[in-house]
Amino acid sequence: MRIRLNKYLADCGIASRRKVEDLILAGKIKVNHKIIKELSTKIDPDKDKVYYQNKEVKPEKFIYIMLNKPKGYTSTTRRFKGEKNILDLVKIKEKVFPVGRLDKDSQGLIFLTNDGEWAYQITHPKFEIEKEYLVTLSMPKGTQLHEHFDKMKKGIHDQDELLKIKSYKVTLREPQGDTAANLILTQGHKREIRRLMAHFSYEIKELKRVRIDKWKLGDLKQGQWKYFQK
Repeated sequence: MRIRLNKYLADCGIASRRKVEDLILAGKIKVNHKIIKELSTKIDPDKDKVYYQNKEVKPEKFIYIMLNKPKGYTSTTRRFKGEKNILDLVKIKEKVFPVGRLDKDSQGLIFLTNDGEWAYQITHPKFEIEKEYLVTLSMPKGTQLHEHFDKMKKGIHDQDELLKIKSYKVTLREPQGDTAANLILTQGHKREIRRLMAHFSYEIKELKRVRIDKWKLGDLKQGQWKYFQK
């Protein structure tokens, strides 16, 4: 049976399907030793041989990991000198990659996997996968909090993108006076919550992701990880 090359590469754990498409367009994938740049290319896994970095790639046994990312760690396969990376926290022999984004100053639930197709389904906006965040905010008295959050539900334009939340729940913490907001998003634009809060001049004191779809952070401690079944 012939399947699309990008799906095959994602099943091999090279990267998510979107990242794999970039590799194809960049001419970094070979089929039967011939460079392929067409995203529509289909292969027969029983007959064709696929190469990345001059090594043949084959589908792997899929791994699914949930990690409670601490602040101060980057969540990317790229390495930056002097920075801590979440891949350093998950010491396994198999190659995995982060699913989606969680910026360096944020904490909480993030997945790692070698299943590129599943990562694509979790991260692409068209699937509208819910991601829930607990945000601790500091703001001046008299702020029109609910009015602002209602505007966030309708959407705010920023850098040619429409930033918006699906729903929210706000509680006031005493005696600190901080505001805790549970926000649910389905889009996943880069630093979306921070950009929304900055639009209304709110100071974020803590940003933690506590749920992705049906999976919750629960009592998983910072820096700890565990396997799970999707």
